[in-house]
Amino acid sequence: MLESLVEPLVMVFVLWGLFIYTENRIPMSIFITSIVLFSISFPSGAKIRKGFVKMCRDVIGQWLVIATFVLTFAYITRYITLYSEKLILAWLIATPIVQILALQLLKLASPKLIEWQGPPQNTLIIGLNEQGLLLADNLQRDYYQRINILGFFEDRAPNRLPQTDAYPVLGSLNELSRYLKSHTVHKLYIALPMSSHPRILKMLDDLKDTTASIYFVPDIFVTDLIQGRVSEVNGIPVVSVCETPFTGVDGVIKRTADILFSLFVLILISPILLVIALGVKLTSPGPIIFKQRRYGLDGQEILVYKFRSMTVTEDGSKVTQATKNDQRITPLGAFLRKTSLDELPQFINVLQGRMSVVGPRPHAVAHNEEYRKLIKGYMVRHKVKPGITGWAQVNGFRGETDTLDKMEQRVHYDLEYLRNWSPRLDMLIVAKTIWLTIVGQDGAY
Repeated sequence: MLESLVEPLVMVFVLWGLFIYTENRIPMSIFITSIVLFSISFPSGAKIRKGFVKMCRDVIGQWLVIATFVLTFAYITRYITLYSEKLILAWLIATPIVQILALQLLKLASPKLIEWQGPPQNTLIIGLNEQGLLLADNLQRDYYQRINILGFFEDRAPNRLPQTDAYPVLGSLNELSRYLKSHTVHKLYIALPMSSHPRILKMLDDLKDTTASIYFVPDIFVTDLIQGRVSEVNGIPVVSVCETPFTGVDGVIKRTADILFSLFVLILISPILLVIALGVKLTSPGPIIFKQRRYGLDGQEILVYKFRSMTVTEDGSKVTQATKNDQRITPLGAFLRKTSLDELPQFINVLQGRMSVVGPRPHAVAHNEEYRKLIKGYMVRHKVKPGITGWAQVNGFRGETDTLDKMEQRVHYDLEYLRNWSPRLDMLIVAKTIWLTIVGQDGAY
């Protein structure tokens, strides 16, 4: 909790401190800015477990993204004219420096803070299997949990158990109740497979005489979950195995950001859109806008807009991907594809609600039908709206996917985005996309 508060609070307090030092007051506009800053930066990611260089890199990278968005908004709304350039510059420089110092202080103080939480929690794990060993290793590596793994309880014969010297087997399940009475045990994790349902019920009945906290670790958590979490339906507990990250408030935040950002971009680039449209019309025969069927949210077909960059407009059961030196690409189209300018009409798709600014890139329907048979989890990427840019694209998997391995890597990054989504991640992807557009990126033909 302390770690998640450090960076947002430093961001706000440095801003307040500079205004108190220079003006002896904190203007109302700065209070509002502080609320916005805190909202988009809390909770901050875990950094004190990383090395100093990586921690500094992460702090500075995150700060650059946040500062860019804040300054852009202040410039557009003319709020930036209310404050001196020296004060703004001081805030931009001081904030990451103080954040790094604060995180280092928290890192130095963490042993004492953890010690104040009390002695290590003696822990038992029921079930010496894959998920039990994975849980034990994770608990042991988590320095901040203060966990002492006493060992495992398991009914199977030793020759049927995974080989490990790290943790002892203390007995069978029938001996567990007696062991708890003679030893101090704070936590007990049940990692038996769900097929052992009768054994689990009997064991839980036997454990009613213990004061240890009991946790059940179902074996589904060893699988590759997407937004896996526990919730309830009218009091009945349920576990989500595959879910969209954009539920409830998160969905409102995502859609609001999409509308505001796409409106801002479309207004800003409207002259560029007109110039490109005129160029496409004058340099080659055919429509200005190329409309292609793609899969959108929940695998439903949508029409996606692009500036036409080829002499063909394929949208049938077979679609040939663009390749290097593709003869179908027009001279202007080559430039548009290299700079991603051909994607600009998709901001209209975002306003329509068909797409998002950030998300997995939509593929042609023909490609979807091909790859869903070849790549495990391929269709899971359709749990969210497709995006103009995505996590895979800013990590080098943009453009042609001429091998199955390249498409698998793209899907890997798409699913990683679904697991780890946050407003900060979206801002990072947008910032990296803008940078890669400026410097150029290989892979787009």
